[in-house]
Formats: sequence, structure tokens, C-alpha cells
Amino acid sequence: MGKGMKAGKKPKNRQGGGGGDMQKQLRQLQAMQAEMEKTQAELEEKEVTTTAGGGAIKVTVNGKREIVKLSIDKDVVDPDDVEMLQDLVIAAVNEALRQIAELEETEMGRVTGGMGGLGIPGF
Repeated sequence: MGKGMKAGKKPKNRQGGGGGDMQKQLRQLQAMQAEMEKTQAELEEKEVTTTAGGGAIKVTVNGKREIVKLSIDKDVVDPDDVEMLQDLVIAAVNEALRQIAELEETEMGRVTGGMGGLGIPGF
């Protein structure tokens, strides 16, 4: 035995002394999860409306990525050019879906932006 060590006495464990930190991180994660669920529910209620063909096609998509409204101006309906109508509808829907995805990314990023401070890999 070295000088200053008494028999039966264990040296202080310097590893893993952050039990309180782990609990703090767990509480932060739980709070973030609740905030993410709240934000997701709010996003599902939002709607985005886009147009194509100078407003001839109007599409509204909700946060669940469902088309809830579709308006087609009768002047754009040409039986000899169905492909143009199809292209306009596709363009309007894709733009609405892109905007919903961007809104979701922005809102969720706001919630998860502080994850780097928790020291958890992957966040």
C-alpha cells in the first residue's frame, strides 16, 4: 500500500460523476420531445396555397401533406392540350408540398436547434 492509503478505503471514482448532468439532459430531451409534438400538431393545422399558370391552377395543401382544395380556371381547360393542364396541376401541387416541407423544417429546426448543447451524438 502506498503512503496515505488506508486499508479498505477505495480511491474516489472520477469517472461518470455526471449523474446529475445525465438527468438534466434527460429532462431537456423530454421537454424537447413535448415541444416537438406540440409543434407537429400545430404544423398539421397549417395550410399553404400555391398557384400555377398565372393563377389558373390553385392548390391548398395542409400540414399533413393532403390536398384540401384544388381550383382550376375553366379557361385553362383545353381538351386538345390535356398535358398542359396536367403539368400545371403537378407544378402547383409540388410547390405546395415543397413549401409545407420548408415550413416544417423551419419550425422543427427552431425546436431542435439547441440539441448541440446536450452533447448527444447525432444532434
